[in-house]
Amino acid sequence: MGYIKNRELLLSAGEVELRRLALDIAEAGIAAADPGVAVHRHLRLDGNRGGSRDDNRDDGRLIVGDRVFDLSGGRRIFVIGAGKATFPIAKALDDILGPRIHKGLVTCKYGQGGTLAHIALRLADHPIPDGSSLDAATETAKLLREVRPGDIVLACFTGGSSSLFVSPVPGVPLADKAAAGRILLTCGANIIEINAVRKHLSTVKGGRLVRSLPAGVTLVNLTVSDVIGDRLDYITDPSVPDTSSFADAQATLDKYGLWDRLPASVAAHLRAAPAAAATVDAGGLAHLDRMDLLLVHNDAACTGAAAAVRALGLTPLLLSTVFEGESSTLGRTMVAVAKQIQADGNPVPAPCVLIGGGETTVTIAGNAGEGGPNQEFAVGAAVELDGMRGVVAIGLDTDGTDGPTGYAGGLADGRTVSIARSAGHDLHRALRLHDVTPALRDSGHILSTGATGTNVNDLKLVVVVPSA
Repeated sequence: MGYIKNRELLLSAGEVELRRLALDIAEAGIAAADPGVAVHRHLRLDGNRGGSRDDNRDDGRLIVGDRVFDLSGGRRIFVIGAGKATFPIAKALDDILGPRIHKGLVTCKYGQGGTLAHIALRLADHPIPDGSSLDAATETAKLLREVRPGDIVLACFTGGSSSLFVSPVPGVPLADKAAAGRILLTCGANIIEINAVRKHLSTVKGGRLVRSLPAGVTLVNLTVSDVIGDRLDYITDPSVPDTSSFADAQATLDKYGLWDRLPASVAAHLRAAPAAAATVDAGGLAHLDRMDLLLVHNDAACTGAAAAVRALGLTPLLLSTVFEGESSTLGRTMVAVAKQIQADGNPVPAPCVLIGGGETTVTIAGNAGEGGPNQEFAVGAAVELDGMRGVVAIGLDTDGTDGPTGYAGGLADGRTVSIARSAGHDLHRALRLHDVTPALRDSGHILSTGATGTNVNDLKLVVVVPSA
């Protein structure tokens, strides 16, 4: 599979065979969440592919799931989207539809490899937007103005589009929106709470991007869930109706005490709650023929990992796919379960693999160093594992980017604390300062994948074998 680029380094110390097993299971989890494979499973083109994008004599049918769309009479196909799992979807559409795509534009994260033949590719920043994020939204909105009744728009917005695809409301500069994003991502709020705020600072999110499409347009949303509960308006929110309100955004700011921390322009806009900036409900998109297809569910990496564990003849224990809260605490908790298993075989005997998913967070007050939730999970696990044998823990962000770092997560076993100490790092202090990346990197316990092409919920693994 080859997702984890630094496997050899990770296998250079500790219980090598147990580490190799943990890494194999983690890679199987990522592979199970491949959205490109899912597109080929759910979408196909029957009939004439056409000789060019402007060949109005094309016939044929586009089949998406259980829907069949007639392509005769010059019906055009547009492709739009943004997100960390968007490129494999766009690549699959490019391969399947070829010149039947009239025009397309998708935006992915810097570092995304690959090319598209019939869809324009733009790159922008994540998790904090930059000028390219604004350009991407502006250019996409312009492209949609070419859509006419009867056309088909394939929208592939996935997790990460909140940063990669931005258009602030009037009166809120891009720099202020970016500053608000930094604060929201470190206050301890979950993604539902964070996106309720971000959607009400945008002219394209919350369904506003597609509201002006003409009646008679078919809008097909192809997406991947990174949100607990698979709520579409928090995954592909530029192109589906929204269920949140200004009141929800205000409640987030109240709950986490953010009013005085946010840029003045952001706070003023959210307090004023102008009706013109409200997001779009279901009635606002009723003029469109809309189809929503969730290609990959949020728990796909967890269920894929569990299937791999069973195939290896081991017992998977799927603890939960909806974990939230502090990442380091979950690391300690899952190791506590491993200790119980080694002690008396409860709740299942070893050998087994504990599996967890969800979206855990890191709450930061004041300055912090370098790190991410899955790295903090690994370090939290490491301090509980100190000196133990027969247990390896992994915390992995399935898109390959853990927090604002260039790493995917971390690995820990009973030697991690001592190896880190030899490299000059105290893991307890690293957790207190939220500066875990240097410790994991210098001790060779960092996970590096690059862009994986998917973006479902995080994957936490703890492999347990008898201690002796």
